[in-house]
Amino acid sequence: MLKLMSVAFGLLLLSGCASYGVIDNDEQTGVVSTQAYSLHTGKGRRDAGDIVLTLAFSGGGTRAAALSYGVMQELRDTTVMVKGHRHSLLDEVDTISSVSGGSFTSAYYGLYGDRIFKDYEQAFLRRNVEGSLIRGLFNPLRLFSRTGRTEMAIKYYEKHVFGHATFADMQRQGGPLILINASDLGYGVRFTFVQEYFNLLCSDISTYPVARAVTASSAVPVVFNPVVLENYRSCKGQKPEWLLAAMKRTANNPQLSQIVEGLNSYYKEDNRQYAHFVDGGITDNLGLRAPYEIVTTFGGARSYMKRVGLSQPGSVVFISVDASTSPEPEMDSSRKQPSIKETIGAISDAQLHRYNTDTLELMDHSLKRWSRELSKQGKRVKPYFIKLGIDDIRQPAELHYLNQIPTSFSLSDEQVDRLIKAGRELLRNNPDYKRFLASIGGAR
Repeated sequence: MLKLMSVAFGLLLLSGCASYGVIDNDEQTGVVSTQAYSLHTGKGRRDAGDIVLTLAFSGGGTRAAALSYGVMQELRDTTVMVKGHRHSLLDEVDTISSVSGGSFTSAYYGLYGDRIFKDYEQAFLRRNVEGSLIRGLFNPLRLFSRTGRTEMAIKYYEKHVFGHATFADMQRQGGPLILINASDLGYGVRFTFVQEYFNLLCSDISTYPVARAVTASSAVPVVFNPVVLENYRSCKGQKPEWLLAAMKRTANNPQLSQIVEGLNSYYKEDNRQYAHFVDGGITDNLGLRAPYEIVTTFGGARSYMKRVGLSQPGSVVFISVDASTSPEPEMDSSRKQPSIKETIGAISDAQLHRYNTDTLELMDHSLKRWSRELSKQGKRVKPYFIKLGIDDIRQPAELHYLNQIPTSFSLSDEQVDRLIKAGRELLRNNPDYKRFLASIGGAR
């Protein structure tokens, strides 16, 4: 990623040209279809049954994509008893929330289902994406392009990974809800690519390309230009009912106040004609704050479940797949002053790990509160927060190896193999996961 950043910065100095984002989100022309890709539409959603299961995939380039893919393989190979029949636990996943590298895995599964286990490795995990993008940056014609580096990446992902699929294609029958998350560069809003958020822009998500959403979710600033969406004015006369209701609940709730303030920014009269979206890891590198903010904004777990048409479950399960690493700093082996690269990396890592810790604690408390809220007399809802991270690897040599894998979009076959294996083993050996499986009669 630092290599890409250096190349991009050098070309930026050479070109000296302004670039402009390509607008590809359509304005709402009337009432949005009831089948729009949203939180509450039933089409393409799975029957929650007695389990509400959410996966959260972190950022971290191909490292994150491969680790999350390994977790999905393990879920596929684990069976549970549902309504008297055994099913793959992967088929019980209701929602996948993702940022950056993790969004490639979630979006591919959202579009293609179990096909992911046939061709995803060749389509993305084992492909030298970074090399292709760097070669594209050095194309002489790129120096005179006014559309920026991000358009090149989008075209690449459309050709090799997602085709020209839109969010209308994401509505496949039986698929989970995929929450692809990005960060609004101008106002720091965490933005999710679903119709409820597109309503804030007076836009229709159905025709929006999935490749653009994933690019926005993984667009590291400086390396890539922001993905730009137009903030249309045609529906600004009335805010959505759920946002108005949330505004009334902000008193003495600083978390909700901050969320609502960010969402209200799309209604500013001046200088808000466009919104610029970059890497979702800036506002949440674990992919956990999207479900937290959605449930909070909609008034809590009971209110959210009612809105999306889900009945009371027996268990609420969150599986967090964190691909962040903790490599040993080379600077500590010498009294030589650290380089700018090492300094920036150390500062970023410190901020990331601290913010991740806060997010995990927030989610842990929230999940317990939601379970109490959903419980009824005689029927308690059990919460399970299953946290998986590379730092949980118990073999010192393997932990050291995985911690040295860079945040890159070009990994060796061996690195991909060991990350997939790590994802499977982290889930299989997690004590909270074992406890959850025992409670529902799961088997591998």
